[in-house]
Amino acid sequence: MPSPEGFDYDTRADGDVVITHRGRPATTLRGGRAAQFLAEVDSGDPQEVMARWTGNYRRGNERTARNHPRNRS
Repeated sequence: MPSPEGFDYDTRADGDVVITHRGRPATTLRGGRAAQFLAEVDSGDPQEVMARWTGNYRRGNERTARNHPRNRS
């Protein structure tokens, strides 16, 4: 499974953290969640952490879902 890429984050003056994916806003974290995210992103792989916090990461079942009859065009 490829590692996530294309994530970035900005910390605003009011303490909010905006996570973007390929230049588009993915989520905004405020208060305690923002502080927890900043602590976690400093201690681990930033791309993995941001993917997990936004919920935008591969779950391993994309091929199975794509081949399901209801998802065929």
